[in-house]
Amino acid sequence: MLLVEHLTKSGVAVFAADDLELDIDVERRPENELAKHVDLFIAIGGDGTMLYAGGLAYADNVPLLGINRGRLGFLADITPDDMVESVDLVLAGEYSRESRLMLEATLNRPNGSVIRATGLNDVVLQRRETGRMLDFETRVADRFVNVHSGDGLVVATPTGSTAYSLSCGGPIIEPQLDAIVVVPICPHTLSDRPIVIPATKPIDVRLLERENTRGEVNVDGRAVAEIEPDDRLLIRAADQRISLIHPPGYDFYSILRTKLFWGRDSRARDERTR
Repeated sequence: MLLVEHLTKSGVAVFAADDLELDIDVERRPENELAKHVDLFIAIGGDGTMLYAGGLAYADNVPLLGINRGRLGFLADITPDDMVESVDLVLAGEYSRESRLMLEATLNRPNGSVIRATGLNDVVLQRRETGRMLDFETRVADRFVNVHSGDGLVVATPTGSTAYSLSCGGPIIEPQLDAIVVVPICPHTLSDRPIVIPATKPIDVRLLERENTRGEVNVDGRAVAEIEPDDRLLIRAADQRISLIHPPGYDFYSILRTKLFWGRDSRARDERTR
């Protein structure tokens, strides 16, 4: 790999997971221990890779840098052509550091068991192996909001506002805002609209009893657990944030224009994506 070879020749210690296939000699560690040995995570891939790497970096507060090899990708902002130059600038101290909100999902069961997961993008309640709608109730800071019917609910950070939330009709939220967006998925009533709330307010979701329906909780695209009507799903801002590293010239709005083809002829866009 070009970047690994460049870094090792430059005298930078490179660590990789035990099971990662590389032809170049690097330090090997179990994947879940990498964060304890490094000062920077570099994720090469799409947003899915960034989210996965973020899960490894989060617990030990290691900053994360993304190189985009995916198709869309809002998180990894370095192109492969600029990879070596941008990484060199970052290692030389020329970068900006951005703190991003994380979500913590806690599923409390009647028997006292608790399942927890953290995510950078979103927490999603969705149908599981069924064609029927879900009925569920939401509360914000212990205040009743609504009883929903539909395919589920997306609770997203500003980072996740350009992911599943956006495809469900949610707004784009500037990454530095301390806000969370709550977006119904295919609601049964058109008046059931997305709501943006302060990140300080917890969200309580309860699945209602409905024949032949099953629900599932996902965090950043990972299945966490099946949810039952007697369970309580609590979603709140995590106590800790994750740090993203950007090379000089990073511009969130420029990324939006590029990824969403703002101001471009749709015919030219279609030609590029064929």
